[in-house]
Amino acid sequence: MKRTLEQRLEDGPVICGEGYLFDLERRGYLQAGSFVPEVALEDPDALKQTYRDFMKAGSDVVLAFTYNANREKLKLVGKEDKLEQLNRAAIRLAKEVAAEHPTEEALVAGNISNTNLFDHEDDESKQAVRSMFAEMVGWCKEEGVDFVNGETFYYYEEASIALEEIQKQGFSAVITLGLMEEGVLKDGYTVEEACRLLEEQGALVVGLNCFRGPATMQPFVDKIRQTCDGYVGALPVPYRTTEENPTFFTLSDSGCSCCPPLETPYPTALDPLMCNRYELAQWAKEAYDSGVNYFGLCCGAYPSMLRQVAETVGREAVNSKYSPDLEGEYNSVASNL
Repeated sequence: MKRTLEQRLEDGPVICGEGYLFDLERRGYLQAGSFVPEVALEDPDALKQTYRDFMKAGSDVVLAFTYNANREKLKLVGKEDKLEQLNRAAIRLAKEVAAEHPTEEALVAGNISNTNLFDHEDDESKQAVRSMFAEMVGWCKEEGVDFVNGETFYYYEEASIALEEIQKQGFSAVITLGLMEEGVLKDGYTVEEACRLLEEQGALVVGLNCFRGPATMQPFVDKIRQTCDGYVGALPVPYRTTEENPTFFTLSDSGCSCCPPLETPYPTALDPLMCNRYELAQWAKEAYDSGVNYFGLCCGAYPSMLRQVAETVGREAVNSKYSPDLEGEYNSVASNL
């Protein structure tokens, strides 16, 4: 039998490839703006190849691409009738790819995430969110995932509701928060306080994902690591965020000669602001040394970037055989240029 997530964490760092949203938009299989993952139904081979590319780049987890595949989001774009079919298809495709791993079958994770509906002062919205999470986790149960990932929550209470619904179905949970420019969650909790509470409630892994690049995420990851006793996750976006612009929402590009549609690089003109793989490796070493256990990269990452992270923390990917070799033959050719 394949090892569980907890068993793998006990044995060393675990890698989780995600950020499919931007990658599939870049590949031409997803619409920026609506950001609805219909690719599971419309181009299943494209989604399978994306899963496969990240798994071969070192991911121990094939994360079902159901980010934004909740009832509120699909109703907003007039596609609520596809909800259950989309969720089940994304999980089934993930299971097919996970079984292809040549050495140990990859874990399959269900995925639920932040909603636009949650209002921490409105009990009716809380119940609506709970119902959406419950049905998505129910499909995860019926389709047989290994654990459930709850991500990008910028309210502690929404993350807590997600955790409760995951636990009701008997799953281990990875819960990661999305931290906006303010440096605290929208309901006033610090991320370290929220993660401590989520850990006490039984989350197997707590931490941060998305919004912030390595430079502006890691200081908060350090606080979480110092506060929590269990496993900590960190999955930044691969962009050069700064103290002045701590998230990718507000980054600017002084070298751009035209005006992007939203007058900011986010979400479709961020390419010049990406970290290179060696900057990501530098971050991965810092995060590993700080005690991070669960590694990944979020929106915008390429598989080669994830492979660099995996190798930096001591993992060999299926496709490590294609990692750069800039010695030997390369130097011989370069010397003749």
